[in-house]
Amino acid sequence: MQSNFVDYVKINCRAGHGGAGSASLHREKYIDKGGPDGGDGGRGGHIILIGSVNLWTLLEFRFKKHFRAQHGGRGGKSRSTGADGDDIILLVPIGTIARDEEGEIIGEITEDGQQLIIAKGGKGGLGNWHFRSATRQTPRYAQPGIEGEEGQITLELKILADVGLVGFPNAGKSTLLSAVSAAKPKIADYAFTTLTPNLGIVDYRNHQSFIMADIPGIIEGAAEGKGLGHRFLRHIERNSNLLFLIPADTEDYAKEYSILLNELQKFNPELLDKGRILAISKSDMLDDELEAEIKLQLPTDVETIFISSVTGKGITELKDLIWQKLHE
Repeated sequence: MQSNFVDYVKINCRAGHGGAGSASLHREKYIDKGGPDGGDGGRGGHIILIGSVNLWTLLEFRFKKHFRAQHGGRGGKSRSTGADGDDIILLVPIGTIARDEEGEIIGEITEDGQQLIIAKGGKGGLGNWHFRSATRQTPRYAQPGIEGEEGQITLELKILADVGLVGFPNAGKSTLLSAVSAAKPKIADYAFTTLTPNLGIVDYRNHQSFIMADIPGIIEGAAEGKGLGHRFLRHIERNSNLLFLIPADTEDYAKEYSILLNELQKFNPELLDKGRILAISKSDMLDDELEAEIKLQLPTDVETIFISSVTGKGITELKDLIWQKLHE
């Protein structure tokens, strides 16, 4: 079955051409040689992205990829300006980046209602009214309209969240998200159950909340394209803080944490500047003695906590720690 989550599409856009100016000459009874009165052409329609908090995927653009805006109208007599072409409005999720054919960023949508023109309509041509002068009293020409922009635009979605879950497949990320929010990600006892990012709103004290994102599992070599990580690593770039999950039955905690950090660094070194928390998941299988032994093996440069999404152990403390990180 094809996923409804689409985070990367290419669309073909053609803005409207500007309308031609008019070369009209005024004609009226009892008025001899009325002179030029041609109006300007109308602007061609733009193609505009508008951010919407009600969307979470670029799925719509999987089925429709070609967009053609309306051309501007021709100028008329009596200095009448041609009608502007209708703009095409494309609603996109918050976190959408638009790139041109060379891969350069045109702009990004970061707020609800924000507008971004990805293909500008052509300017309308000037009518002959503008070309009159003392030595050229009857100009019989006008400007043609300018062509609108045309090309292939790449839309790339990066999930916006307060905290992103980072870990190997089967580390318990989906289970944690389902335990602290109303999100219902797929959960099973095999790797790569999460094939698309999932978002959940986590309730906190005094009716406050924050957004948590479950990113598909990373494996060693993800930054080079192995597994699913390379496709979804970019979503981590938009998360304010990162929560690393390592299951309690791991053999070498420091090594696993180091591998995850290394993959993030190879993909984008700036990811290491984000706030970090390390949680040992599935810790309901540990007694106090084992937990004490594991603490000695954990890295000292990151705050750590033991949690269990099944029993609720450490979940309240984890929320407090995340909230503290978000407001540092």
